[in-house]
Amino acid sequence: MKKTLPMIAALASFVGVAHAQSSVTLYGLIDDGLTYSSNAKGSSQYSMTAGNLEGSRWGMRGIEDLGGGLNAIFRLEGGFSPANGTLGQGGALFGRKAYVGLSSAAYGTLTAGRQYDPAGDYVSGFESGNAYGEVTATEWGSIYGAHPGDMDNLDNSFRINNTVKYTSPSYRGLSAEGLYSFGGQAGDFTRNQLYGFAAGYANGPLALGAAFEKAKDPNYSLFGTNPSANTATSTSAINASTPVYSGYLSAGAWQLITAGGAYRIGNATIGGVYSNVQFQNVGSVSGAGLNPGHLSGTATFNIGEINLAYLVTPFLQLGVAYSYTRGSSIGTISGASYSQFNLAANYLLSKRTDLYLVGIHQHASGVDSTGKAAVAAIPNLSNSSSDVQTAIVFGVRHRF
Repeated sequence: MKKTLPMIAALASFVGVAHAQSSVTLYGLIDDGLTYSSNAKGSSQYSMTAGNLEGSRWGMRGIEDLGGGLNAIFRLEGGFSPANGTLGQGGALFGRKAYVGLSSAAYGTLTAGRQYDPAGDYVSGFESGNAYGEVTATEWGSIYGAHPGDMDNLDNSFRINNTVKYTSPSYRGLSAEGLYSFGGQAGDFTRNQLYGFAAGYANGPLALGAAFEKAKDPNYSLFGTNPSANTATSTSAINASTPVYSGYLSAGAWQLITAGGAYRIGNATIGGVYSNVQFQNVGSVSGAGLNPGHLSGTATFNIGEINLAYLVTPFLQLGVAYSYTRGSSIGTISGASYSQFNLAANYLLSKRTDLYLVGIHQHASGVDSTGKAAVAAIPNLSNSSSDVQTAIVFGVRHRF
């Protein structure tokens, strides 16, 4: 009995310490506002829109200390619309993120599940629509300020399923990441696969990042990863409706090379990003409506953006960005170009709540992927019926 009591006390102490070193955190964000579009399929439109700067979400993340500097981690995060209460990401409960893994300060982090791609982790922060890190009011350019159709996925529109991701520790500001997504197709290991690599540097006022990614059968492996997406056996296989590149969804592969950076000078942050996107071997994947122009070959897009955010006062941030997208010719299609300006003002009511006013203007020219005269297509809005489109968004964002 004398020996048993100390052992019980020691065990209770150990359990208490282990519990104290584990935690689960609930968190979320709600973003809602009003949007005006000058041309939505031919008419002006006023509407309540959700997730204008950032997608509304709720989630939980946890960590357990396993000892020796090793931690078990997990994250479950789902999107929703505060305008009507529906789930985001095609109805997925945890459509934004869902992963589990191990993390070590000495050896890095290994995770498995539904995750962001390397470009989203290392380059997207230099795009105005997804700006973070170097600015006070983050993602100030809004989801409408993304590059046309978010074809480079720098606005994180497309999460990647069935992934294994490794992120290295940071060494004097340098770190790297690799990701592989399993296609899961019996008899064809490479079908619907996606892989990518990225590296970055962040130290003081300077941040840099670059990434390379390649997705096989992108209509399904990249653009079709939500529960509501069409499968290869669907009678309507198209998973991206934007005319910017919907005509190229029969591509055998999608390839991305992207790089960006930001530099903070006092209250100003100057950023920029370049992306080269290729829809390779167009016409090699069959499916209803995937190749309306009966095209073959490779369609290439070059995208450049420069942006500036300035903190006028501790409570007021202003931002301006310009992006230019140029598509190459393929077959009988001469290619299209898209010029876009983003203007934004954020007023911080607190560290967790801000008001925002954003304006976007886009002009299109040339011939788009569908073989028609290109129309303005501001991301996440109904396409214009002409070559110009303007949107104005006002709303409130709150984190909890």
